[in-house]
Amino acid sequence: MILAMTGSEKKSDWRERKKAATRRTLQSHAMRLFLEKGYEATKVEEIAAAAGVSTMTFFRYFPTKEHAAAEDDYDFLITQLVEDCSAGEPLVRRIHAALRGGLAQVYAADRQALLDRTRLVLMTPALQGRMWQNQAITQQHIVQALARESDTEKDPLRIKALVAASLAVATTAILEWAAAPAEAELPDLIDQAFAALEAAQPQP
Repeated sequence: MILAMTGSEKKSDWRERKKAATRRTLQSHAMRLFLEKGYEATKVEEIAAAAGVSTMTFFRYFPTKEHAAAEDDYDFLITQLVEDCSAGEPLVRRIHAALRGGLAQVYAADRQALLDRTRLVLMTPALQGRMWQNQAITQQHIVQALARESDTEKDPLRIKALVAASLAVATTAILEWAAAPAEAELPDLIDQAFAALEAAQPQP
């Protein structure tokens, strides 16, 4: 049976979609201006004007232009995909499947935006700290998700180490792809990088 949405639910859903659209618009204009003018030379006022909103509206969505450049929804997506993978699989294989699946979705939907953001971070020292901070947050979320599972191995250090290694492998593949995007597809590089990690692990 399909349940009808109430008026308040529809309004709430519409508001969330509108907020998400405004956020995407702000980030799209921010990225364009960063690439055209340079990150340091671009002002928040210019981003807001390009998006057709006030500066105050910009700050409702992003505390700083750094957040507009580097924030994304990947960590929630990746964490959800890790939780959805079979708990019977080896940990690295689960994280590989989640990272590949999540990045493949982003890659298929907006390859150029992913490439632009990666290249912007690489050429902007001010954003590199944010990239590593985002990775640390993703790592924490995945570790917490795994810790909630009753049948996951309970060695906290090993879990943290394997999650950290897996994210480092994925980052290496992304940076390799961004340096020469015409030479290989990102999902293939993710697979190659994880194959190297798994080959380096001692077999039971």
